[in-house]
Amino acid sequence: MDMKNHRFLLAARPQGMPKRSDWSYVEEPVREPRNGEVLIKVLYISLDPGMRGWINDRKSYVPPVAVGDVMRALGLGRVIASKNPKFAVGDYVSGMPGTQEYAVSDGNGFFKIDPQTAPLPVYLSALGMPGMTAYFGLLDTGQPKAGDTVVVSAAAGAVGAVVGQIAKIKGCRAVGVAGGEAKCRYLKDELGLDAAIDYKQEEIYQALRQKCPNGIDVYFDNVGGEILDAVLTQINRGARIVICGAISQYNNTGQIKGPSNYLSLLVNRATMKGMLVTDYLPRYPEVMREMAGWIRAGQLKSREHIVDGLENFPEVLVMLFTGENFGKLEIRVAKE
Repeated sequence: MDMKNHRFLLAARPQGMPKRSDWSYVEEPVREPRNGEVLIKVLYISLDPGMRGWINDRKSYVPPVAVGDVMRALGLGRVIASKNPKFAVGDYVSGMPGTQEYAVSDGNGFFKIDPQTAPLPVYLSALGMPGMTAYFGLLDTGQPKAGDTVVVSAAAGAVGAVVGQIAKIKGCRAVGVAGGEAKCRYLKDELGLDAAIDYKQEEIYQALRQKCPNGIDVYFDNVGGEILDAVLTQINRGARIVICGAISQYNNTGQIKGPSNYLSLLVNRATMKGMLVTDYLPRYPEVMREMAGWIRAGQLKSREHIVDGLENFPEVLVMLFTGENFGKLEIRVAKE
């Protein structure tokens, strides 16, 4: 097999915002799969805020990527050689191939996807980890009821956009917090949210009072920091706060800023609970079918921001933290 694989290896643990020198871009031969293995040609990789935590040398929900190892990344591709009876040449699969052009795997953690049901990039967006995070985080952890006011931060992002739409499907009033006029217009005009708050232009405390006149019943938090603090001043009795992420804090070189208004949880008998989508892996197939039905019915829209070229990975990753992406950020590694 005379093919070359290009891959990004972690060269150093970043201090603050990741930079290109924190990675090594290497070339190596592609090896044949052994018994029980498959060779996958990677077509798309997913860029996710959680990747920043994976390269910190501290305890987390998964072990950190070791210096010298290929950068961990979700993605999808096509099987081009198989010695595993569960997968045939030509199958499209999604899983964790890493930041590289070819991946050899024993198949664990990979599952087949159908490009006839949805375009491939959607399987890293609304029908992938972001969509599953939104579904389980909102419905299982947030437990919204029809008529509730649901607020979601990073609402134009991959997870937040799905949260807002599911809230509407379930009969809630949905308010999204996003950065910039274009993103806020998208939330209202294309996704059908009831209101949007531009945190770059509006004073967040006042905007929440104006756009959530009956208070907040469920808050889905993707950013942490000041926005979480502001929301806590507006929650109703029995409110549910879903802690999904804290992208505003991921590149801090000092202490993480926690909520100073946490006593509002006591006063309002509210709950704040973290969620990890990997806890729900057995339920992925059933929920994917349900969400695919919402897409076919026009109730759920998926937006992807796709950049070509694996070699651009370090700069594309930074887009997550500067707010340059508009939709689920992905790299197209190779043409389908």
